[in-house]
Amino acid sequence: PHAYIDYSRVYVRHPKPKREYTLPKGYLELLEQKRYSPSTVKTYRAYFSDFMEYHKGRNIDRLKVPDINKYILYLVNEKKISVSQQNMRINAIKFYYEQVKGGKRQYYGGITRAKEYKSLPEVLSKNEIKRILDQLSNIKHRCMISLVYSAGLRRSELLNLTPKDINSETMSVRIMGKGKKCRYSLLSPKLLEELRQYFREYRPKKWLFEGETPGVQYSASALVKVLKEAAQRAGIKHRVHVHMLRHSFATHLLEQGTDLHTIQELLGHNDIKTTTIYLHVSSAHKSQIPNPLDSLDDS
Repeated sequence: PHAYIDYSRVYVRHPKPKREYTLPKGYLELLEQKRYSPSTVKTYRAYFSDFMEYHKGRNIDRLKVPDINKYILYLVNEKKISVSQQNMRINAIKFYYEQVKGGKRQYYGGITRAKEYKSLPEVLSKNEIKRILDQLSNIKHRCMISLVYSAGLRRSELLNLTPKDINSETMSVRIMGKGKKCRYSLLSPKLLEELRQYFREYRPKKWLFEGETPGVQYSASALVKVLKEAAQRAGIKHRVHVHMLRHSFATHLLEQGTDLHTIQELLGHNDIKTTTIYLHVSSAHKSQIPNPLDSLDDS
């Protein structure tokens, strides 16, 4: 067995933040009123502060669409930002002019957006997941990784779970997802027994998974480290990240014959088009489709 290391208090060193400008009146207040998630508020705040820094000395209320497009072009060419970041920065800018200032939606609709070409989700095989779980001798670590995979959770969804979200009567997990939307996913009977053992050993107070200090949420960076090191010990050479477990959950359900609408509900996707991407991932699913050539003699 491997020595137990508690990663719950591991901290990641971040680069020193740039100067943050005082945002225009009403910007943060409106974000909170509209119940944007804390992570989105943090992102918008940073991106709009960058926008103000770029235009320092100018009245941002007098900027035109060409001025903003010039700024976006600078970010793309000089800062080499990704497509998703480009569109998120545009959203932060549009929020000010359209929501805070009440400008017409079409006025800043001319800001050039990039088309994002999404790559297929990366998934782990069932064998790889089993090998990872076999490396987790600590019951807390094992329950966390098992729950992410068996319920198709996002990292933040796992860390935000409370003991009351585990329902052994309905064998379900209550999840507060994106946009504060509640959904329910599967609770594995096998995992339930491990969770009961975990409860007896750790007695969590507020959050289902806590750090060394009672009542303090387990850290995201510690969760990432637990999975990364377990994958390395399991001999998995390629990069493994937490969201791969969610992708693997969906792909493996599809391979078992679960219909797309059910997978959509379990994952909390608003649009089934988001769920259909797993059709392209599942090689096993494709291999089960009869080739029309083989059925010609039957006609």
